[in-house]
Amino acid sequence: MMPEVPAGAAGMSRKRAADPGPPPGPGHDRKKACWGILTSQGSWADRSPLHEAASQGRLLALRTLLAQGYHANIVTIDHVTPLHEACLSGHVACVRALINAGANVNATTIDGVTPLYNCCASGSAGCLELLLQNGAQTQTTHTHFPSALHEACKRGNSECVESLLSQGADPDNELSHLGSPLYMSCLHKHTACSKILLHTGANANMGRGADRPLHAAARQDSAEQVSLLLDYGADVNVRDGNNQRPVELAPPGGKTHQLLLAYDVSPRSLCQLCRFQIRNLIGRSRLRFLPLLPLPSLLTQYLEHT
Repeated sequence: MMPEVPAGAAGMSRKRAADPGPPPGPGHDRKKACWGILTSQGSWADRSPLHEAASQGRLLALRTLLAQGYHANIVTIDHVTPLHEACLSGHVACVRALINAGANVNATTIDGVTPLYNCCASGSAGCLELLLQNGAQTQTTHTHFPSALHEACKRGNSECVESLLSQGADPDNELSHLGSPLYMSCLHKHTACSKILLHTGANANMGRGADRPLHAAARQDSAEQVSLLLDYGADVNVRDGNNQRPVELAPPGGKTHQLLLAYDVSPRSLCQLCRFQIRNLIGRSRLRFLPLLPLPSLLTQYLEHT
């Protein structure tokens, strides 16, 4: 049974329903940009006072509403929870309070958006860590649902990428409409995210269908990304859906184009080939144990690309 809404809150809700009020502020615009097509107009019309408190980071108000009987998992018509709101705005204290009150860390909206996804959209590593500590799943079994790791790579939130991978997220999770996480980070020129993915064992040649991370990096004229991908074994001769090699996609005369041309005529070194083979034999799931092996530090650094 819904608790009685305080008079002030009820008045505010009625005013919103009857009067459009002032234009939305920057915070509203930021949220819409974060959710993109995943937010419909309906979810803004039926937000509870608890949603508002979580969104604005008003911890005292949020605790008061919870104490008055508001349920931590109250949802809008689009199944947006207060926890979704707190994560999207990066309010760690509110996230903690909601979880302590029983909020579902794996709640999904009708579009499949989770609180974890919203942390990656906003870049809130603190909120993300709290969710992971309380059982948040790093990926969904529904391949058409939004992916937290892909979103973090798209926005360049490297701390979120690192946390997700440390908790078992698959760096090679290829979605038909997005490709691999590495493809996303290359497409949006986020080298720091690419480094973390590759260091964790991501396949340098897994992209979106025939379009590979090296193709994306070449189109973006990102010499740093191209160099990184080549160092981790990206195939310089691979062709995309239009039968074009990366060197054909890079802007002519640019640094990326020159790098690919030089690499095209130079064989890989024996040192590099050996490292590829050893890392492949070790396997991605065991790469994190490399520092524990009784090896000279130089050999460990060689195998870790450090």
